[in-house]
Amino acid sequence: MQLIRGIHNIRPEHFGCVATIGNFDGVHLGHGEIIKRLKRLGAARGVPTMVVLFEPQPAEFFDRGRVPARLTRLREKFHLLAARGVDRLLVLHFTRDLASMPPERFVGDLLVGKLGIQALIIGDDFRFGSGRGGDFSLLQELADRHQFTMEQTVPFLFIGKRISSTYVRDLLRQGYYHEATRMLGHPYMIEGRVVHGHKRGREWGFPTINLDLHRRKSPITGIFAVKVHGLAPEPLPGVGYVGSRPTIDDPRFVLEVHIFDYNQECYGKYVGIEFIDKIRDDIKFESFAAMAEQIGRDCESARGILAVANG
Repeated sequence: MQLIRGIHNIRPEHFGCVATIGNFDGVHLGHGEIIKRLKRLGAARGVPTMVVLFEPQPAEFFDRGRVPARLTRLREKFHLLAARGVDRLLVLHFTRDLASMPPERFVGDLLVGKLGIQALIIGDDFRFGSGRGGDFSLLQELADRHQFTMEQTVPFLFIGKRISSTYVRDLLRQGYYHEATRMLGHPYMIEGRVVHGHKRGREWGFPTINLDLHRRKSPITGIFAVKVHGLAPEPLPGVGYVGSRPTIDDPRFVLEVHIFDYNQECYGKYVGIEFIDKIRDDIKFESFAAMAEQIGRDCESARGILAVANG
């Protein structure tokens, strides 16, 4: 999949496509249905498919303090969209200039003038342009004027539930990881590069790899049975921690994983942490010794969960 970062990187060869616009947070089954429709449109018209995202997401730009935690960062979205067969990903830097652009100009100059869209799939609650003045009705009017096709997304139900990023986020928060996996259509995973930590885990007999979350918030916290992708041909089993380490009194949000029976250096490597199931919530311990004892019990719990998961 080709990544295009910013309007200034749109080239003449990018002209002509079928597109959809959205956050695609989590790239769940509902998003998958949109992409299937997009691919059918692209195949019928003989043009590439394109997903258009905003970074930061508009809600983050306008009210960063109250927006929910993302399920997926941009790089994770890229991998998931590529796996679903999208041809191009256009990432628009969301700024005040873009937010204040009149709807007619957003469609005429960008979607039609630069991208040459032949068809657009969009939700009926999509808002765009200055003051969020552009809606589905105006978009349909502009589509007729510029002679491209409009298609509206419909709610996608799975086992009687409407799939949405909000619903998946709620499932994860409540610890329903099997249900969240079914709604996503893939295991929930956080990706990142292995960085140096405080190396306290080594002192307690549980060395960890540490990932920089690059997030202000996380959709999950606690202790988990996990699989680590990217360090070996097959995923490696372990126990993972997501939180702010209240016992250590460190306010930073971290992701740490103790990989079972693994002692290789892997700093700088890009890995994916697949969350299989939650073991317990994060708590503050009276001492490091008490915490180390609990980590040992968490390891046993994780081994049991993973044994069942592996059949």
